Amino acid sequence: MKLALVLPLVLAASVGAARADEADDTREPTKAEAETFNARMYAGMPGDKAYACFIRHYDAEHLARHPKQKVASMKLLISAEYDKEDKELHNSFRLGFRYRHRSGDFDSSGSCGHAVFTKNGNEVRLGCGVDCEGGGIGVALSKDDKSAIVRLARVRVWQNNKPDDDAEQSLVAGADDGIFRLDRTDNSECASLVTDRKELAALRHK
Repeated sequence: MKLALVLPLVLAASVGAARADEADDTREPTKAEAETFNARMYAGMPGDKAYACFIRHYDAEHLARHPKQKVASMKLLISAEYDKEDKELHNSFRLGFRYRHRSGDFDSSGSCGHAVFTKNGNEVRLGCGVDCEGGGIGVALSKDDKSAIVRLARVRVWQNNKPDDDAEQSLVAGADDGIFRLDRTDNSECASLVTDRKELAALRHK
């Protein structure tokens, strides 16, 4: 009887410890580390505003090797804006993609926290989320800074840039849609993700 009571307690403690370790696998960067990451992300020290654009169009050969992949193309715009009141750099994201077997353009957007480091030092990443429990993405950089590594479990998306209930859906990671490697390109290539005219002009001049 005692053994029957003890075993569940031991298992519960083990699961709790594992979850605590998983939640505790990142650390906050120092100011110097954060500035270094920002310079890597934006290909130079960001001023009042900065942008980084990453794109991938998957070819037939890649899709043939990944038959369960739902996404045919994806673009990501990471933006930074300096807030003069709190004197902090605030990051945000815009994501656009097309499905492999569905028509239409889909997009998502939200804010990003500050960069965090994995404690083993192998990766620095931004955690970005969509409001109202809309999921989100994690964004890291390749070692040569030429690519963004996007990770997701679920992110709320809208079709044809219409953020209403009828157009709302979710991109859910499947067997081949959990990690995407996107290549850095000219910021103007992400212009389709921007709707504000002033911001569009700023993007094209960066």
